[in-house]
Amino acid sequence: MNRIAESELIINSRGAVYHLNVRPEELADTIITVGDPDRVALVSKYFDNIEGKYQHREFITHTGRIGKKRISVVSTGIGPDNIDIVLNELDALANIDFNTRTIQPTLKSLQIIRIGTSGALQADIDVDSWVASSHGLGLDNLLNFYRRETTIEEDDVLQQFIAHTQIGSTTNPYMFSAGTSLLKHFVKDYHQGITVTCPGFYGPQGRVLRLGLTQPQLIDRLTEFQYGPYRITNFEMETSAIYGLGKLLGHSCLSLNAIVANRVKKTFSKDGAAAVDQLIQNSLQIIAGI
Repeated sequence: MNRIAESELIINSRGAVYHLNVRPEELADTIITVGDPDRVALVSKYFDNIEGKYQHREFITHTGRIGKKRISVVSTGIGPDNIDIVLNELDALANIDFNTRTIQPTLKSLQIIRIGTSGALQADIDVDSWVASSHGLGLDNLLNFYRRETTIEEDDVLQQFIAHTQIGSTTNPYMFSAGTSLLKHFVKDYHQGITVTCPGFYGPQGRVLRLGLTQPQLIDRLTEFQYGPYRITNFEMETSAIYGLGKLLGHSCLSLNAIVANRVKKTFSKDGAAAVDQLIQNSLQIIAGI
């Protein structure tokens, strides 16, 4: 079996993967990702116990238990580029033997659940509500660097999206679906729909401060898109990368979003922290029972 070189998989002096500074035995099979490093403690404070805390740069990991369920919460930072680091290193921890630097003969499938904030793209999705992403649609180019397989459904929706938005001159979108084994548990109190992932917060999400946009009608086109039962509910900056890399690597992924802004109504949450905390508590209760 091919050995993975030191330059390709960097393992530090304590035997931990480079960016996350976590060793294989320190990671649970169920993982919650959050963008904000400060949010890690806001999740782990609800654990019954914490067995370990690890940190390198913006990547913080707490591993512990709720009842018998072992869970790790990991901060990713913002954007698809950071997700590329985190998803690949989580998979390496689960599926590469760090002693021999070879792929494990039996691959492990992780549960990876993102808990984050997002902006709604439909008038009926109010601030402080929750969205469970049925699909992640990427306007970034991350997954275009990987060989990938998609379903007929994903391809059909994506082609209709490209034709409707006429965004093909700006980016090469991609689309992946959520892990159905996770999504089915997040129905009550959750909107479901397509989450668009953008490579930035301002121009890529249609915001104008001092610079003009190449896609000034982006918000309207995203809001208006409808194909069969599919519509775009919200956008943010990580979901499609998690869904894409997760699916290619054989993991079950889900993105849960607290809506802090409604871009159609031009409203913003008066207490986004409370909305996120309620989402954390609700999702942990469900995750602990899966």
